[in-house]
Amino acid sequence: MADEAGGRRLTIVVVDDAADVRFLVRTRLRLSGRFDVVADGGTGLEAVALSAQHLPDVVLLDVSMPRMDGLEALPRIATVSPQTKVVMYSGFDERGLASRAMQLGAVGFLEKSVPIDELADRLHQLVAVDDEETVAASSGAAAEAIADIASGHPEKLLSQHLERFREVFEDAAIGMATMTLAGHLVRANRALARLVGRDLESLTGTSYVDLADDLEPERFTATLEELCAAPTSVVQLEHRLDVGGTVIDARATLAPVVDADGRALYLFLQMQDVTAQRAAEEQLRQSEERFRLLVEVVQDYAIFMLDPDGHVASWNAGAERTKGYTAAEIIGQHFRAFYPPEMQEAKHPEWELDMAMRHGRYEEEGWRIRKDGSRFWANVVITEMRNGRNELVGFTKVTRDMTERRAMLERLESANERLQRTAAEQAQFLAVTAHELRTPIRVVTGCAETLARHWSAMSDEERRDMRDAMDVSAGRLRRMLDDLLMASRLEAGAVEMHLSAVDLADVLSSAVAPFRTTHPDADVIVTCDPGVVVLADPDRLGQIVDNLVTNALRHGRSPVHICAEDEGGIVHVRFMDAGEGVPEALRHRLFERFASEGRGGTGLGLFIVRELARAQGGDARYEEAPDGSTSFAVSLRRAQSGAAPPRGH
Repeated sequence: MADEAGGRRLTIVVVDDAADVRFLVRTRLRLSGRFDVVADGGTGLEAVALSAQHLPDVVLLDVSMPRMDGLEALPRIATVSPQTKVVMYSGFDERGLASRAMQLGAVGFLEKSVPIDELADRLHQLVAVDDEETVAASSGAAAEAIADIASGHPEKLLSQHLERFREVFEDAAIGMATMTLAGHLVRANRALARLVGRDLESLTGTSYVDLADDLEPERFTATLEELCAAPTSVVQLEHRLDVGGTVIDARATLAPVVDADGRALYLFLQMQDVTAQRAAEEQLRQSEERFRLLVEVVQDYAIFMLDPDGHVASWNAGAERTKGYTAAEIIGQHFRAFYPPEMQEAKHPEWELDMAMRHGRYEEEGWRIRKDGSRFWANVVITEMRNGRNELVGFTKVTRDMTERRAMLERLESANERLQRTAAEQAQFLAVTAHELRTPIRVVTGCAETLARHWSAMSDEERRDMRDAMDVSAGRLRRMLDDLLMASRLEAGAVEMHLSAVDLADVLSSAVAPFRTTHPDADVIVTCDPGVVVLADPDRLGQIVDNLVTNALRHGRSPVHICAEDEGGIVHVRFMDAGEGVPEALRHRLFERFASEGRGGTGLGLFIVRELARAQGGDARYEEAPDGSTSFAVSLRRAQSGAAPPRGH
């Protein structure tokens, strides 16, 4: 058949797995006047069959197609139709792939990115013989038809089939490649070449099966068919590679790249060396196996078998010792007998067996019941057993008494909480101490420096004032040191108490006397009936009074009332002042160490009060009366008349 310019039209077969692409290309080639499209197909197998049937001048052959791709079909076409010229037509970047196609017998390579208007000319240039003249422009009717097709933006249609990851993976550390739907590599990165021990150029056109040592072709073909049928899926394959005599374990991840219609265009491959991971997993498996064998021979573990319905089928010495049943008593009974009533009612034992059947193994920790009804905390492992026909024959159950371990963990957790609390208290103590030390030290050093430099220029009154200021600051430092030492000795249990029958009124009067000198503007009032005798260490009791009065004058307001009341053998001494009282948020931790909350002092005074009171058989607390008034209260034991007071610690 001749074209409009008098030349011979070339017969051509178009092969592409995308029907819309075949239609577009077939129409364009026919309308160009240069080609006579005698047939079209969608797979490599059809390409070979149509070539044998029509013996065409040209075959325009896609690369990536299911079942048999263009690279595999190319040499077969040359066998059945030697005179046919094959031009590869692909969305893949031609670098490497074009060279491989030429080696297999192709006369040219066209990318699908070629504008559709230029396709016929480019194809004719590749296959023209005998210096045929270029065919003239098509007729008006043909041009009109081309315009109609062009209005549908065919370049956009073809662009869907272009490779989407060009030059993205060249520098990736993981092995990557693109493959045809039949499993031939068309482009690989350097990491993959290093991984498989091949040079980069030789990988183009290589079937993936040829790289894997123990990957069965049938299995790989089935995987490819699965991916083409469900192009949204991702498949992983694991096999071995022989790389220069060294065998490694490889994991390959295959994912299809699809067009806008969800049809698979080609495959994207990622490959990793998982040899080290598999070795670690095997080491772990062997370790677990050794542990299992160890458990079987150690009598501290209850090891027994259950039938498929959960009845005890065997019993070992460890089970008898852990649960208290003899083999004669328990074999044949349902293993729910080992569970607390609430777990039996919830059918938890049956649920455990169901989980073991679903997952092959079930493990948990929880309460279990011995024969005598006592509870113990157990670690339980249930494993299903199946025979060679994959039939369930029962379960193995391993139980270990973890009660002591659980208690130890609870003790450790409690100790850790105490350590954290202590650390927080120490941090607060350092901050408070630094703050409290700063002022008296500044006063002492400032006064000393002033006296040393300006003694002669100062009046006698100024010198006395400086000395008094130094005395006051030194007193604050001494009191702070005394509080720190006392708190430390109280915590260590190193404070010795000398308990005796003492007259409470005398102790109170003696303890408040110094305040009349140090705080002349303060009014401290003591109300105590004569003859109230308590069992106490007079020095430590005086220290309690001193701390509470100091606390009232520092944080409250004068006057301070101290009242003592005898209530059935317990004497309550209450300290009240005219201040606003302690904020509600602080009351719950008033007597803890370092509880000053920025209110001044070390935060140890009330802690010392409570510990000294307890050491004398009493206690200390903060009270709120029904009328809303508040006070600090110390309880002491009343001394028994005529009895010698016991010695303290």
